[in-house]
Order: sequence, then structure tokens, then C-alpha cells
Amino acid sequence: MPMTRREFMAASVGSLVVTSAPGMLAETSNTPKPWYSIMRRCGQINFNETDPLTMDPNAWMDYWASLKVDAVLLNGGGIVAFYPTEVRYQHRSEFLGSRDLFGEMVAAARKRDIRVVARMDCNYAYQEALDAHPEWFECNRDGSVRRAAECPWLFKTCMFSTYFTEQMPAIYREINQRYAPDGFFTNGWPGTGALEICYCPTCRKIYQDQIGGVPPESTDAQSPVYRKYYAVYMERIAEIWKSWNEIAREKNRDSVYVGNLGGALRTVKDVKRLGEVAAWFNADHQGRSENTPIWSCAEQGRVAQSVMDGRTITNVIGAYSDSQPVWRHSSKPAAEATLWMAQVVASGMVPWYHWLGGSPQDNRWREPGRLFFDWLAQNEPHFRNRRSLSKIAVLYPQSTIAFYRSEGKHDRRLNNMVIDPVEYIEGLYYALLEGRFLFDFIHQENLTPERLRPYDVLLLPNAAYLRDSECQAIREYVASGGSIFASFETSRYDEWGTEREDFGLADLFGVHVAGDVIGPFQNSYIHMDRPHPILEGFGETRILPGPEFRVSVGHIEPGTLDLSVIPYYPVFPPEMVYPRKPRTQEPAAVFRELGNSRVVYLPGDVCRTAWRSGSPDLIQLISNSVEWLMRQNAAPVKVTGKGLMEIFAWETEPGFALHILNYTNPNATRPFIREFYPIGPLRVQFAPPAGKKVSRVRTLRAGRDLPFEQRERGVQIEVPAVRDYEVIAFT
Repeated sequence: MPMTRREFMAASVGSLVVTSAPGMLAETSNTPKPWYSIMRRCGQINFNETDPLTMDPNAWMDYWASLKVDAVLLNGGGIVAFYPTEVRYQHRSEFLGSRDLFGEMVAAARKRDIRVVARMDCNYAYQEALDAHPEWFECNRDGSVRRAAECPWLFKTCMFSTYFTEQMPAIYREINQRYAPDGFFTNGWPGTGALEICYCPTCRKIYQDQIGGVPPESTDAQSPVYRKYYAVYMERIAEIWKSWNEIAREKNRDSVYVGNLGGALRTVKDVKRLGEVAAWFNADHQGRSENTPIWSCAEQGRVAQSVMDGRTITNVIGAYSDSQPVWRHSSKPAAEATLWMAQVVASGMVPWYHWLGGSPQDNRWREPGRLFFDWLAQNEPHFRNRRSLSKIAVLYPQSTIAFYRSEGKHDRRLNNMVIDPVEYIEGLYYALLEGRFLFDFIHQENLTPERLRPYDVLLLPNAAYLRDSECQAIREYVASGGSIFASFETSRYDEWGTEREDFGLADLFGVHVAGDVIGPFQNSYIHMDRPHPILEGFGETRILPGPEFRVSVGHIEPGTLDLSVIPYYPVFPPEMVYPRKPRTQEPAAVFRELGNSRVVYLPGDVCRTAWRSGSPDLIQLISNSVEWLMRQNAAPVKVTGKGLMEIFAWETEPGFALHILNYTNPNATRPFIREFYPIGPLRVQFAPPAGKKVSRVRTLRAGRDLPFEQRERGVQIEVPAVRDYEVIAFT
């Protein structure tokens, strides 16, 4: 017998180790919280090799103190040592002279009660290290040592070598003994991007002894050799991370090691595995370039929240112009930096403000950081989140993002068309923004009753690669009363891309695979066959734009066809532009009610097509689907009024906080935002959890109390205007 929703929600209550929903801090008995778990502001000045000539430690620490930072990151060593190191083959800055720049900066920070994290780099070393220890370095297939692309005098170190288990630990211990920093951070390692394939003797031996093969030509997830290598690679990262964390704590048990993660939606390395070893997740997602949408930073926050169970997450805000091309010593516009910082805190992360070079000629970046951090400090309790208030979960399908249709190539292709797997999420994400929905991300490996318990709806944006266990978890969620939305090839393959005979979730979708993926096609359509609540609001049309690709499906239950496929027909010349088949029996959507659950399945890549085309009809179709899945369940927050915005709602230490990010801007999808376009008035309806009352409502950015009405469905207020970002505190 399937579990009831009440039984499903209670399934994990007996567990002794309690993890929490995204953004929710796990409660522990009387264990003191580590210093970094209550940190709210962080800064970094990245030294260059010439900085010992001119850098003024007191002036720099006066600046960071003016931002009221809890911690600051300072270059210690690795590629370049900024202190008088005695570790052989660690290159000392040639401009260091008699100075101990790192030590001077540490002393200046501690005079101002600022904690210090030593910023290290384990990725490159100099010729003298190569001459003494060639086994430390990565090799190309032809046996040549890998060099840094822009600095060919630097050589790439190999993670599987003793550089990571002997040389870096020696450097950590030296810094620990001399300065006892509060933590260590590695620039650029391990990252979340693609795995590197090294052909050094050590790695060739690993392939032979542990994997049973030779290093492959490419990172093809279809290759059994690569799959084994992936597991070995992730295990090596975990091993090193744990080792470095223990070394960091040898002198000071409150110290911590922090790896470099980030990449927003684009991840190949297993962030779930990384989240299991990371006490502190630092997302190195400093800004955007080309056509990256402004909300990319909020996406990064959601990805990190999906694996960290309420533990510390920081995000680096690059104060420089990290566009394309990049200008490392020019400030990005204040508006762009401010909205990036706003997304960091709105999504539950801690801001980490960053500049490169100790003697900047462009100082326009300083004031935006000072203003925002000062405001944060004034309102700090309202950014101590206990849990998210969202009732909607979006699956973060990492296997699909990492491996979908890649076949070992850099460009992923579907029927000879280059595909970006992130676009499936982007289209859904944009529809959720337009619909003003509250939502969280949930990592596909966290599909447990406990993690799903807070949510009424689970959205699956082309989660093509799913494990059997993940399909079963989704099936049990629906059996317990949860509702789902799925699109395109969801559950068509296992986690590595091995094709199933049918959808893994065919029993929920109500249809079966009838053929290969069809497309890409322009000028195909969806026909509205009969009325349905999802199809309301489209006005005087019986057709909607069709997706670029679709899965051929069949075996739909008789009398259940709501939307059908109108196949592609020519777009030119005009005389030939007419449908050859005005209607078919092939479903373009499936809307099902299964007991207390509802299911929406769209066989087309509607989310990706909506993102690429901007079609308001497809965006509305997605949004209407989510509304229908929510049934009559009132969302905790409803915001009405004009503008493009993103909302987050948290239970906080003092009460509740609603974050409204104003994305209404001509530069929302390309850098840089230079000024803001205020929106408002906005009408907000907030339904606090049962038993919670509201006695005061205040806008933290505007700094004013708001009148409110207490009604049956919650508290109602009007926000006069939102310039860039507003936080409404309910206490």
C-alpha cells in the first residue's frame, strides 16, 4: 500500500542525525558553533608579486574594518610565498626583500579583531620545483609538462602527486606554526568544472592499477573507464580535502580548510560529494559575462543550498570587470556589484567582497562594498536564516548537466545541434520568476522523504539522467500526495546516460516512448484540444508555439488528450506555409490526477525553447502548470505589481524576511547593469506559519515601518517602491 502524505512526511522522524531543508540551520545540542558558521561578511585582497614594494597593511585593514567584515582572506603561499618561507621549492616573491607581508597583514587584521584566512594556491609551481620533483606535475599525452596558458614559466601540479600530500601540507604547517590563521583557502581547487585527464607516470599507474585501462582521449561518460576514473577522482578530492582540514586544525581546532567551488548551474564534479566533506562551501562565482542573466548569482545560491544542509556558504563578489574581455584592474559598475551582493544574501549565502592588487589605481569599487556591508551589519539578525518558506522544489539534475549527450565532446549535441543542458533549467527558472513563485533547489541525490517533506510540488526540468533509486523516490513522493512537473527526456536514461527501454517514470507520465527524439524543428505547434485550467488566459487562440525538440510518445489513455502536436511545416515561401496535419493524436502534454497528486508531463523541450525564444505563450504554459499543481494550497507569499523580480522568503532569528530583487533592467541578460529602474507599488500578501503572529513590518533598505492589515489569509502590505533590492522584515 502506498504511504499517505502524513506517513511520508513522518518517514524520517526516527533518525538520530537530522539534516535540514535548504537554508535551514541544523540544530545541535550544546555544541558551540564554529566561528565561520556565524560569519556574515567577508573580504579578500589578492596580492600580486610586486605588492611587497608598496602595500600598506594598516590602510588596507582600515578599509576592511570599515566594511565590518568578520574575516579577510590574505595571500599566504603556494605559487608565491608572501612571507619568508623555509619550505624548499616554494617560490618566495622576488620583491619581498626583508618584509613579511603576510605576517604584517595578519597583525594589522588582528588589531582590528578581524579573523584571517590564508589564501593558498596549489595549482602551479616554478621551474626549480619541476627540476627537483618532475613527479609533482601534470603531463600531456606526449609526455610534455603542462604549462600555465598565460604564464608559461609556471607548471601545472598533479592532484594525484605528492605535491598535494607532502609539499602543500609542509607549507600549511609552516604558516600554521608562524601565524595560526583561522583557516586556509585554495584558489582554483578543486572547482566544480570538468575533470582533467593527466598522463603523468603517476596517473598512468592509477589508470592501470585502480581502473584497469589507460587514460582516455576524452571525458566520455559512456566509457566504463571514465566512470571508474570519475569515482577515483572524486575520492581523491575528498581524501585531500579531509587531510588539509585536519592539518588546518593542528594548531587551532577552530580553524578550517575551504575549497574553491562555484560555477552556478554548470557543474561536472559531484557537488553532493563535495558538500559532504565541506564544512564551508565557497562559491567562486564572481560575476557574469556575455549573455549570462543577472540572476545567475541567485542560481548559484540555490545550487549550494541544495547540498549544504544549512552549513556555511560564501560567494565571492568580484569588484572588478569580469566581463568578456576581462579587465582585472577596472571596477565594475556600482549597480552591478550591488545587485550581485544582494543576490548573495537573498539566497542565503554570505558575501565575500574581492579585489586584486594592493595598489589599485581605480578605487571606484570601494564605496559600493562599504555601503552594502554597512547596511548588512546594521540589520544582521534578519540575515540569520532558519529555514526557507518555499513549498516548491526544483530538481537540480546534476547528472544531466554534467553528461547529457556529451559523448566525450566539449560541445554537447542532439541531432547535430549544439545543446547547453543548463538552458532547460533557465527556461523553467525564468517562468518561475515571472510567476513570482517561491522555490528551492533540491539535488537529485537528496531525494529523500525528509528533504522532500516541506514541498507540495517537485519540478523536473529535463532530468534526463536519473538513477533507479531517484525514480523510485519520485514515485513514492507522488504516492504520498506530492505533485510533479516533468519535461522532455526526464528519466529516459540512468545517471550515466545508458538508455532505458522506456521512461523510468512512465507509470507517472501516463505515456510511453514511441520513438527517437524529433527535431530540431521550427514552425511546429501545439493544438488545444479541450478546455483545461492550465490552458486558461491565452485569449483567442487554439494553438501555441511548439518546442524545438520533442520525444515521440504514445499510448495515451483514451479521452485524455488536452494538447496535441501539430507537426512542423515550411516557413518559406509564404505559399507553402500551412499545416499538413492540422491535428494529430500525439500528445503535446499530459495532465493527470492520481489520487491527491497531480502530474504534468511535457514531451517537448518546452523549457529550453521558452528560454531560447522568449515565447510568452510557452512561459505562461509552464507558469500555469505550476499554478495547477499547487492546487488551492496558498503560497506563503504573493507579490503583485509590475516588474521582473525574484523573491526569497526565510524564517529568521527575529521572525521572517521577504527578499525582493529588482531585475527590471535593459541589461538583465547581459553585463553590465549601470542604473536601476525602480518598481512599485507592490502588494504583498504574507501568510506566516501556523501559530506565528506579526506585530511589526519594516523595509530594511528603505528603513521605514509599513502599515499592515491582518486578514484571514495573512498579512497584507503595500511596498511603495523597490529601487534595487528590498528586504521586508516581519516580526
